Amino acid sequence: MTNLRAMLRRGYSRDDLAADVGAGLILGVVALPLSMALAIAAGAPPENGLFTAIVAGAIIAVFGGSMLSVSGPTAAFVILLAPVTAKYGLSGLLIASLMAGFFLIAMGLMRLGGLIQFVPHPVTTGFTAGIALVIAILQIGDFIGIGTLEGERIWDRLAYLINSFSDSRWPDILVGLGTLAVLIVFPRFTRRIPVPLVALLAASILGLALSATGDDVVTINSRFGGIPAIPPLPGLPWSSTGVTMDMVRSLIPTAAAIAALGAIESLLCAVVADGMAGSKYDPDAELVGLGIGNIVAPFFGGFAATGAIARTATGIRSGSRTPVAVIVHSLFLLVSILLLARLLGYIPMAAMAALLLVIAWNMSDAESFVRTTRTAPRSDVIILLVCFGLTVAFDMVIAVGVGVVLAALLFMRRMVEISGATLIGGKHDHGVSGLPPGVIFYDVAGPLFFGAAQKALDALTIIDGDVHTVIIDLEDVPAIDATGLVALSSSIEHLNGSSIKVVLTGVQPQPLRALTKAGIVDRPGLLEVTVDVDLTLGRFMA
Repeated sequence: MTNLRAMLRRGYSRDDLAADVGAGLILGVVALPLSMALAIAAGAPPENGLFTAIVAGAIIAVFGGSMLSVSGPTAAFVILLAPVTAKYGLSGLLIASLMAGFFLIAMGLMRLGGLIQFVPHPVTTGFTAGIALVIAILQIGDFIGIGTLEGERIWDRLAYLINSFSDSRWPDILVGLGTLAVLIVFPRFTRRIPVPLVALLAASILGLALSATGDDVVTINSRFGGIPAIPPLPGLPWSSTGVTMDMVRSLIPTAAAIAALGAIESLLCAVVADGMAGSKYDPDAELVGLGIGNIVAPFFGGFAATGAIARTATGIRSGSRTPVAVIVHSLFLLVSILLLARLLGYIPMAAMAALLLVIAWNMSDAESFVRTTRTAPRSDVIILLVCFGLTVAFDMVIAVGVGVVLAALLFMRRMVEISGATLIGGKHDHGVSGLPPGVIFYDVAGPLFFGAAQKALDALTIIDGDVHTVIIDLEDVPAIDATGLVALSSSIEHLNGSSIKVVLTGVQPQPLRALTKAGIVDRPGLLEVTVDVDLTLGRFMA
């Protein structure tokens, strides 16, 4: 159910409106500098970040599945979007975002929202920390006044930083350090006033003072020529450079990665919102709403958007009750770009870099990263470090793909380790088990899937010739796949070929359906399928 339908069904009071307006204004103040900073980090002009928050934020709030989530540009997207902007320009960025929107709608319509929870924690922690480190490194150039770090890979950018470090400018460093100090220290005194607003205002005043003495500081005006005082206007995302099929084909992997990361971030954000407010979100509706927002936004100059956990938490703490708060936040940003564009242009680039450094630190969740490396099983630590290293050295697309596959392989190995079987009876039993001579009881534990089936059934191939009946207990087998069916069928055929009757007992519903469909059913004198272990054993031990 979309947020709009949920609102109409629940009703909307005057008290709700008052609470949402207050929360929306606070959200707008918080989102104003963040949206510009994240656009700059992605290689786009700052106004495009505002367009994203205005258009995508409002649309996702209306059509999504989480009543309290706030969507817009986020730091997680930076390392995916910056290379696209560098290679294809703003049009490429908008087209990739548009394509990601279609992927997201498809994911929602296929009801894949619930599957996001199966992405292992070490994978998300690893690539999130890697993204944070890359964002932090990318900000150093503006922080010290040498501009954007050039290079395709992180080591190229670090080499550029080392070679250009002598060109760093002390006015920009001073502004950056001052902004960083305010961002760190000010919240210790009060959290009622959004700290980015205070920090960037102080940085702008300091930058103007330094410029007045002849020590110019790089600002949004000097880097981008200012921010145009215009609303997001409709237009084709590819109007500036055109679009080719080669470009579209090359952007498909990135668009898919944007969709996957956007889905993970947005659903995690919805979970956080539910935990804080006691609400309940619809994961598939959230993906569809996210897709609609990412399709529409590029036609108004916006790029990839997803749920922003920090902004969502701020809105809930400020009293937001419905998506109207996010719509108010979008209206605030619209008014701000129309009335304050000229003033926003005086914000120093070093101050924006300092803001992104703090965002990167908060995003990294360094405490959780370190704790996981100390306390998690070794296999999880390996996955964490592999995802972190691949994200930093290459990109998140490779990191997530390798991480999920590696986690799946390690999970299967664990399932094989805990799967097994116990053989009771036989010529060396001496009546201890209570089973009559010639009867063996074989207890299988764990799912019979392609990784564990052969191990669980190996002992059935070496049963001595005095046995005439084998009871296979499947009570602890919750599921069986095609490989398990083949292995079990082969074991039955092998035993029947030696004139040994097989009794499958304790068969659970899923394995029973699979066995029936595969034709593994009762065959007089050869095979018997039952569901009650006690009755089966009682019959043989009577």
